[in-house]
Amino acid sequence: METGVRGDLEWGTTPALVLSAAARLGDRPAIVDGDLTISFADLAARVEHACRAFLAAGVEAGDRVSIWAPNLWEWIVTALGLHAAGGVLVPLNTRFKGHEAGYVLEKSGARLLFTVTGFLDTDYVALLRDALGGPDGDRPVAGLDALDRIVVLRGEAPLGTQSFADFLEEGGSVSAADARARAASVRPGDLSDILFTSGTTGKPKGVMTAHGQNLRAFYDWATVVGLREGDRYLIINPFFHAFGYKAGILASLMKGATIYPQPVFDVPEVMQRVARERITMLPGPPTLYQTILNHPDFESFDLSSLRLAVTGAAAIPVELILRMRDELTFETIITGYGLTEACGIATMCRFDDDPETIATTSGRAIPDVEVRCVDDDGNEVPRGEPGEVVVRGYNVMLGYLDEPEETAATIDENGWLHTGDIGVMDERGYLKITDRKKDMFIVGGFNAYPAEIENLMLANDKIAQVAVVGVPDERLGEVGCAFVVLRPGAAATGEEIVAWCRERMANYKVPRRVEIVESLPMNATGKVLKYELREWAAKGGV
Repeated sequence: METGVRGDLEWGTTPALVLSAAARLGDRPAIVDGDLTISFADLAARVEHACRAFLAAGVEAGDRVSIWAPNLWEWIVTALGLHAAGGVLVPLNTRFKGHEAGYVLEKSGARLLFTVTGFLDTDYVALLRDALGGPDGDRPVAGLDALDRIVVLRGEAPLGTQSFADFLEEGGSVSAADARARAASVRPGDLSDILFTSGTTGKPKGVMTAHGQNLRAFYDWATVVGLREGDRYLIINPFFHAFGYKAGILASLMKGATIYPQPVFDVPEVMQRVARERITMLPGPPTLYQTILNHPDFESFDLSSLRLAVTGAAAIPVELILRMRDELTFETIITGYGLTEACGIATMCRFDDDPETIATTSGRAIPDVEVRCVDDDGNEVPRGEPGEVVVRGYNVMLGYLDEPEETAATIDENGWLHTGDIGVMDERGYLKITDRKKDMFIVGGFNAYPAEIENLMLANDKIAQVAVVGVPDERLGEVGCAFVVLRPGAAATGEEIVAWCRERMANYKVPRRVEIVESLPMNATGKVLKYELREWAAKGGV
């Protein structure tokens, strides 16, 4: 029997949720990561142990701590232990390069960083130090004055860092009673996490949300999806993202599902794990299901355990929904719409919606949340007409970290969050996203912001001007196309610039095409006419 009401009573904080799950579910498996199985009771014990270690490290309520690691059981224990200590989670995108990670660490003032070395041949400590400098006195990274230490979750701990085992061992100096008292002091309105999302200013902004609003939103999400006790949930979506962290970890704890972390998006491995582990819950972008259905070895895997699918972030053919039901035997397929500034969720389809509705809309507002399409004056447009999507409710962020002007520009005086997306709402209240008021485009489920990419590219001393637009891509939905004006006397090819970008930015940000042009189209005020660039790109170039 479920306990707690919508996340705002017993489940009002993450520490309370961990204890509730342990009491309800005891020895049932909470996490299966390789050969390791952690029960709900054992998870609570490990979280308390981690909380004691955070207290021993001097972490106070409200302190920021960052995790830069793939989906691993250690990520979960670290995040939940931090929350029990009253700390604020700052996840880092595993695709970040050193300078990108350094910016978020500096902006957030993170005191500790938990990371890995040797993952997919990537040493995150080395990436950070190569970009910013090695140990400086008692600081593990030069230039990051707030960062006290780096803890390595898996892999060798280089000089100036600490292993996860050593970090946990320090917790022995703090009593369990002190850890429990700290966890009990956390309140639903306390800051839970800061997820950084880029913006049209070109600099990532930290989105602040609280314990209670996250749990309430994703209890409703999990209920609509139909997640239930005993489900085996393969979490492909990265933990650093709202989907993997909130719709994954938190939802599983609330509903009693078992978490199977998937550290790498590898479709053959996913198919093997579904068959071997009898996975029932498999969210992912449309490309995941398309690749599985079209895989030459599809028939050799028993995928009949699959029951629940959640997808979105790209247009979905109705035929794909039908094939997912018929050939992958999903009972429930849900699509939705959300953004980090709204706890990651605003609208959802429902389990009994028809395939066309699921494929062509993002559903209707989640309970107790308002969603409208409005004109430039903030007035709701008639149903069937396009307008900017605005959201109001408990799920709206607390604001951007140290960005009051950006916050005020995004959340109006009436509490409406202006998303920058253009949508059309039908008579049933179902939303279809049709365009973006801002220039953001989505690459395989990751938000890419042209202004940020352009700022990064302008560090190339051969580039005088650059404009980036999103263009359609069959596999990833959209990819970047950059139009570059070279500096006088400079010579470079598009391929050279793409290679340069790959060395300096996360791969989803890297333009897949670079067109060298003599000038950029501009209006009378000097603003680049990006609609013309999109037309050029659609025609195959200039």
